[in-house]
Amino acid sequence: MKVGNHVGFAAEILRKGGLVSIPTETVYGLAADATNPDAVAAIFKVKKRPSFDPLIIHVSDFESAKKYTSHIDPRAKLLADHFWPGPLTLVLPKKDSIPDIVSAGLTTVGVRVPNHPITLDLLRSVDFPLAAPSANLFGYVSPTRPQHVASQLGESIDYILDGGPCAIGVESTILGFENDSPVIYRRGGIEISAIEDLIGPVKVNEHSNSNPQAPGMLSSHYSPFKKLVGEPYDQTVKAFPNLKVGALRFSNKLPSCPENWQLVLSESGNLLEAAYHLFEYLRKIDELEPDLFVVEFVPDIGIGQAINDRLRRATASNH
Repeated sequence: MKVGNHVGFAAEILRKGGLVSIPTETVYGLAADATNPDAVAAIFKVKKRPSFDPLIIHVSDFESAKKYTSHIDPRAKLLADHFWPGPLTLVLPKKDSIPDIVSAGLTTVGVRVPNHPITLDLLRSVDFPLAAPSANLFGYVSPTRPQHVASQLGESIDYILDGGPCAIGVESTILGFENDSPVIYRRGGIEISAIEDLIGPVKVNEHSNSNPQAPGMLSSHYSPFKKLVGEPYDQTVKAFPNLKVGALRFSNKLPSCPENWQLVLSESGNLLEAAYHLFEYLRKIDELEPDLFVVEFVPDIGIGQAINDRLRRATASNH
């Protein structure tokens, strides 16, 4: 496994059916040729991802998206024109050129144009879309730096395309259509209010435990290896007298918790900064001394809704 920013080298690996970790504005993805079932199968194997969880395909522009989808709702076109490149995934009817292993047998596939110059260069240099879930073991915290990918996937992949730290830090918002009505399958980097400003009211389909219609819908996900629970902190300490209890906070530290057992997402109370640090700090939890961490949810507005979605799923883990 090598790390570098050589787009041509990454493209050649992908043409040969290999795996490359790619940077996006949201998180690092684990990419393969989406039209090559064997290459896509390698993604599932490396991530230990269940085959019923569909993947997103990444393309360079809207015209490329049309090559792999059989119908694009006018509202989806409007959203693509407004938000692509960017952290919005559209679930659309797929053409047969996208194998069933990508869509987990569904007739639809998630498509997006990532907003990262290196990955856009890569997508323009190959003649196929890239299937690319987050570049981590299934269920663990998504990677936002190349070092995160290297530490977990190590020698299991062929190349890490280094694009620096991810600018947003939470995954894309996923939107599809059911019975002609727009549905949000996953909260993410595009605020729901911004989507509704363009196409009107949308339904929010909360996570499920099996047979998801889009990635990121499982109730337990994005979890460090250590146990996370919700507040209150003092009550948790009393409930687990034999454990060291740390805290993941939004904007300030707790006086009752040792300072070096606490992580603060944004000391200034900025939700965008909190999103940027979220997955990095969830990973740091596994490096700190406490056995268990108490999570403070952030204000449930704007991108705070996506942050809280990830925190709820992280606290839902049974490990």
